[in-house]
Amino acid sequence: MKRSQSLLISDDISQQLLSIGSRLAKGRIARRMTQSEVAVRANLGRNTVSRIENGDSGVAIGQILRYLDVIRPGQTLAGLLNSEDKVVSVMNQKIQPKRARKLSERELKDYDF
Repeated sequence: MKRSQSLLISDDISQQLLSIGSRLAKGRIARRMTQSEVAVRANLGRNTVSRIENGDSGVAIGQILRYLDVIRPGQTLAGLLNSEDKVVSVMNQKIQPKRARKLSERELKDYDF
């Protein structure tokens, strides 16, 4: 009888896998790559790419590393966890709302508490 991997791991490990998957997914999206494109380049199935991004504990570490090598060539898993992805940072800055115009002196005075 097959056992579910998610029942055999602790919540802490599950959170770490979700964090890795989230960072990989954000990196892929920031580089404007589809899951299918990453799957082809990493020689993985698209379903496996989805499982990696969702933090599935049944995915082999080698598959995660192949995925990482496609979106961030030369990056190590430790580097992924310890450093900020500059491409993701730029993407986040672009999507933050910006003021359409500067406030006038009167408006600034009204907002000054």
